[in-house]
Amino acid sequence: MTARPAIPQAAHAPLAARIERQWDESILPELIEYIRLPAKSPAFDADWARHGHIDMAIQNAERWVKAQSVKGLQAEIIRIGARTPVLFFDIPATGGLGNERTVLFYGHLDKQPEMTGWRADLGPWRPVLEDGKLYGRGGADDGYAVYAALAAVMALDAEGVPRPRCVGLIETCEESGSFDLPAYLDQLAPRMGDVQLVVALDSGAGNYEQLWVTTSLRGLVNGTLSVKVLEEGVHSGDAGGVVPESFRIARRLLDRIDDSGTGVVKPAAFNATIPADRLDQARQAAAILGDSIWKRFPWASCCDDGVTASLFAEPVTRDPVELVLNRTWRAALAVTGADGLPPTASAGNVQRPETALKLSLRLPPTVDGPTAGRHLKETLEQDPPSNARVTFSHESAATGWNAPAVAPWLAAALDAASSACFGKPAAYMGEGGTIPFMGMLGEKFPHAQMLVTGVLGPKSNAHGPNEFLHVPFAKKITVATAMVVASTR
Repeated sequence: MTARPAIPQAAHAPLAARIERQWDESILPELIEYIRLPAKSPAFDADWARHGHIDMAIQNAERWVKAQSVKGLQAEIIRIGARTPVLFFDIPATGGLGNERTVLFYGHLDKQPEMTGWRADLGPWRPVLEDGKLYGRGGADDGYAVYAALAAVMALDAEGVPRPRCVGLIETCEESGSFDLPAYLDQLAPRMGDVQLVVALDSGAGNYEQLWVTTSLRGLVNGTLSVKVLEEGVHSGDAGGVVPESFRIARRLLDRIDDSGTGVVKPAAFNATIPADRLDQARQAAAILGDSIWKRFPWASCCDDGVTASLFAEPVTRDPVELVLNRTWRAALAVTGADGLPPTASAGNVQRPETALKLSLRLPPTVDGPTAGRHLKETLEQDPPSNARVTFSHESAATGWNAPAVAPWLAAALDAASSACFGKPAAYMGEGGTIPFMGMLGEKFPHAQMLVTGVLGPKSNAHGPNEFLHVPFAKKITVATAMVVASTR
């Protein structure tokens, strides 16, 4: 795919005006209704098919897509057996451009679970529009994507700007690792033509002041570490000092993975060399973001005495370059859940029989996920302390993604779009999260360029409480997407 001349600066204003109206009049009402749906991904709702929330979300999106005035648009929900459904749309090229080469839009409509800690007047399924932010689960991750993609296409067509053929694949299994996606890619790839550009609107942003392009994603191993030493709980006064404590054994096992003082993951199998170009991009991102890299998190104050409340928990380091690299190209271990630990209010003087910890090990983009999963299991289970019964079962092991080099035509289009929409050039940075579909799309379309971007900027808190969609930023991302699509053929 080669570059067309960049859209003249004067064309930006009418595109932006059309997209603004589309968002206010049509997209926001749809997203408000979408947020109300507890369309949790299959990993969090085993009865998703019976509950029907995912079906409702994708049917609402299909209805909206088909209602838009786009010449030649075809859309359908596709199902393979009992798999989660996908929405596929196909829009012919305009301006005399051929239909063989295509732009592929990707998004998803399944959601993460509720999570605790929401502000009293907010909630995961309660849409609230406040100060330009639409609160609620899924609006930013990633319910807006299908609507933004169509809005970008429609604005170009209304302004008579030629564009390539555009196809869309909207899945409903992404938050569970996209385990249903390969089957749909195999079935639909022949219908997509020669995909030259993939636009995935499911990533983050370092700030809300420019277009951010994701260059890499970390891999992930999720699993549960179980340590059992007794068949039932016993009085701690009787067993203390005789029976080894299960949590202490679990803690010793975790010391095999990371340094409890620094958080550095130790085994070589979970680490990788950082490429030179990613180091350069990390330095550039750090120069842009500075201390905001760590200040954007909701740090707890260290005291409640009203005097030292300005003192907060400390980040791992305050060096912005190291922080960017830590969250994008280095492994990190987190304990995200536990079983066997009663609430403090009901905990007696009993030595518990077992402890189970849910582990989340983020991996550098180039480390193979399944191999890392096997190594993690071996490392945790071998030579158990005190001959305790130790098991590690990993539910998923996903490999990360390192983007191909950005072609000159795409780099120019990204800078032009970001400058028109924000007054600043595009910025590049890896993301610390895991999006398995990018590796799948990269394998299926090895010659395609990748535009991975999104609206998950500071404090948007995807997957957590008080998640929000920054509406003004989403509108600009939609305009920038339209300009990049129109700058290619």
